[in-house]
Amino acid sequence: MYYRRPTPYSARYGHLPAQQRDFAAAEARHGLGGILNHLHSAAYVNHPGAVTAADFEPAQLQTAAQLGLALPPTLVTNDVEQARQFAAEHGPVIYKTFRGLPRDEDGCAGAIWAQRVAPDTFDDSLKVTAHLFQAEIPKIGDVRVTVVGRRVFAQQIAAPDGALDWRRGDWDALRHAPIAVPAAIEAALHSYLNAFGLVFGCFDFALTGDGDIPQDWVFIECNPNGQWGWLPDAADITTAFADILSTSTEGGGAR
Repeated sequence: MYYRRPTPYSARYGHLPAQQRDFAAAEARHGLGGILNHLHSAAYVNHPGAVTAADFEPAQLQTAAQLGLALPPTLVTNDVEQARQFAAEHGPVIYKTFRGLPRDEDGCAGAIWAQRVAPDTFDDSLKVTAHLFQAEIPKIGDVRVTVVGRRVFAQQIAAPDGALDWRRGDWDALRHAPIAVPAAIEAALHSYLNAFGLVFGCFDFALTGDGDIPQDWVFIECNPNGQWGWLPDAADITTAFADILSTSTEGGGAR
């Protein structure tokens, strides 16, 4: 079972009145979803329940820290004074969203990329919801590590304009180079996936040195249902997926 960004159940019921739409979507989620989530003889990549549990960034950061991975100083808050104090202690700081932007009234999707923020802009609007602030890491580049079962694929990424968040620009202009993953980091990534019952994950790291030692690798996040088709080694990653999906025993997420 390859669980890959399925269309929300509600998408096909947009023509119905609100109550009927919500009812039909809930019935589909509990009926069809209940079946698909409990195929006991299937190997899941990844199981929907595991994806949901692993999608919370505070849980990601806690698990990474427990496994000994380096992390940026991080604050989750809606308190203005806490945010200002954090910025004073750890600045410069960046702001990241926990999730992508919902579609707007016209159905158009958007994004808010990781960005530097100035503490003198913090005001009472922070009280509306939770915010994620992190100390900016003085990085020389980024690394995307794609783990599929026991196979690990790593690419160092450089944006031509040196962007803080390489996702915000032209992906075709990104420069990629294979990079070796230190054994201690690779072991931690496998332990991370096992902790969440995952077979596959896309890990993002900020690289602060040549990458030869674990201390050079600063954990940013892990997408348990991330994209990988744009990477130079996509063909090899595809083969790794095919190998897992043709078996039922490899990886911690097989159920």
